[in-house]
Amino acid sequence: MLSKEIRRRFIDFFVKKHAHAEISSSSLIPENDPTVLFTTAGMHPLVPYLMGEKHAAGKRLVDSQKCLRTDDIDEVGDTTHLTFFEMLGNWSLGDYFKKGAISMSYELLRSPVEKGGFALDPNRIHVSCFAGDTDAPLDEEAAKMWESLGFERVGKTFDPEKDRRKIFFFGKKENWWGPAGQTGPCGPDTEMFYDTRKPSCPTCAEKGPSCSCGRFVEIWNDVFMEFNKKADGTFEPLAQQNVDTGMGLERITAVLQGKESHFETELFMPVIEKIRDLSQKSKMATKPIQNKTTEFISKVAIETVLTSTKKGLRDEEKKVSERIIADHLRAATFVLGDDRGVVPSNTDQGYVVRRLIRRAIRHGKKLGIEKHFIGKLASIIIRDYRDIYEELGRNERRIVSELEKEEELFHTTLSHGEKEFEKILLHLKNKKESEVIPEADKKHLKNDNLVKNKESIIDGLTAFHLYDTYGFPLEMTKDLAKEHGLSVDEKGFEEAFQKHQALSRTGAEQKFAGGLADHSVETTRLHTATHMLHQALRTVLGTHVGQKGSNITKERLRFDFSHPQKMTQDEIARVENIVNEKIQESLPVSFEEMTVDEAKERGALGFFEHKYGAKVKVYTIGNEENGTLFSREICGGPHVKNISELKKFKILKEEGISLGIRRIKAIVDLCV
Repeated sequence: MLSKEIRRRFIDFFVKKHAHAEISSSSLIPENDPTVLFTTAGMHPLVPYLMGEKHAAGKRLVDSQKCLRTDDIDEVGDTTHLTFFEMLGNWSLGDYFKKGAISMSYELLRSPVEKGGFALDPNRIHVSCFAGDTDAPLDEEAAKMWESLGFERVGKTFDPEKDRRKIFFFGKKENWWGPAGQTGPCGPDTEMFYDTRKPSCPTCAEKGPSCSCGRFVEIWNDVFMEFNKKADGTFEPLAQQNVDTGMGLERITAVLQGKESHFETELFMPVIEKIRDLSQKSKMATKPIQNKTTEFISKVAIETVLTSTKKGLRDEEKKVSERIIADHLRAATFVLGDDRGVVPSNTDQGYVVRRLIRRAIRHGKKLGIEKHFIGKLASIIIRDYRDIYEELGRNERRIVSELEKEEELFHTTLSHGEKEFEKILLHLKNKKESEVIPEADKKHLKNDNLVKNKESIIDGLTAFHLYDTYGFPLEMTKDLAKEHGLSVDEKGFEEAFQKHQALSRTGAEQKFAGGLADHSVETTRLHTATHMLHQALRTVLGTHVGQKGSNITKERLRFDFSHPQKMTQDEIARVENIVNEKIQESLPVSFEEMTVDEAKERGALGFFEHKYGAKVKVYTIGNEENGTLFSREICGGPHVKNISELKKFKILKEEGISLGIRRIKAIVDLCV
């Protein structure tokens, strides 16, 4: 069963058999989420509705959501980790709860193919439920539901080879979701595992399906949001009980196809086969060597070609590089193809895209691919996904163009890195000859202690600077150092790398925690202000202006929009004045639910309307009947009830962020 059929079969099961409404995937770039960079989970775009807001499509929803997570980016290359993935999910917003969710999940997993199911062997399925603690009791309701379906609670011992359909109980680490921040909706979950029948490891009997050896694969997770965590750390029952489920498309595809890894499925193999083809056709070994960087890359390429037929570690290293390239370029293609216009840069989402692209290029060089190649791979990804995600087809030219520009820029950066390395050599020479380094030279150093114990060792922090800033892998720095009779402090490099990784993960956790639960008065006001700003920009600059992204914190709004040139001071002042004049008019803010076509007929702006379901919310500022209508947009909310709550609006900065895309930062209320 191919992934396209699996995706469709999942959605049709809930739509046709269980009266769910299909909703489209939201953008990978969250709209008006205060701090999070990307949509990281299927539930992310639905948080307002999980918190009680009414969804235009109803109480039963199903979708396949594009997601991107980079907290484990350095783990990508093994057989399991991914950055970009699709999350299949069904949702109950105050409708069915544990009994309904579990029965539907099990029905889809075990039903025959001819009846719309996945036809998995029930005897190879185990499940887990929440074990209970001081905050919440053992989830008896979920466990009893599984018992009614033929499962039984695991005894004192577990034999992976003999035991079938067992119910396990784990704590919060395995069987609890949320809250996303310090407070908010949360609850126990039940997880479904598939027994691959691989040889079990010594800990399988002890840990059961939670063992990470690969014998058991988690294929589905049903989350039961029944509690609200309060600021004092206590839990109270939620007024609206919700269900949020998640099934990774890539993982279930591998299971249904009997593959060892999702990288062996059609989701990745066309790209991997092209990578292998490009690697085999590389003629780098016969090219003249231009400089030390090229010489290093050439050596790696020659070594790769000469050892390509050998078994063992070399083959596995090649596979790791192939997986990294395939994963990273798939992720970069989807981000670049998003209608919100993210491009490689040194900040926020753009920095993540740049890192993904450059890491893919480095591993391409490691496989011996010298010529520009990432645009060719992106074209394969676009071809395979454009019928599911139409934005990839619409934005194909931009995707390929940005990839090729970044690839060219990275080659230039590598050249600059070589010059930086030459400066390091000079400093080391000075250090050897004299312990005194000229003040003018110190600015080039990341660490004054480039030489340890009077030996010729490049400091680990400096080696990491070459890696992080110029894309030099540690192997490249070691090779160049060796040619000059030097060595590299690998332990110091690893310490710097681990510190950087820890900071990145902490930042990602803070962003995720801050964004999902923040519907404060401040962020709500700023959200409404983006609508005001959008309309004012169209009034002053023209109707070509369209929203390309936004980001809101409690302190300010950031609004990206299409416009070919820098705004003049007069234009900025006019936009500011329009918004403040409307605030003084105390215009009301209201919303209605309607179809996308009806919204367009009413003149609503909807630059991201492809992401919405059959019905959408349309927010209106002003009143059409009395002639005060100012703005009308498709939006999920939330917003203030009257724009007088904004008090005052001020633009802090206007700048360009990419070709044809401008950015405004502004504040309202007491910040002014």
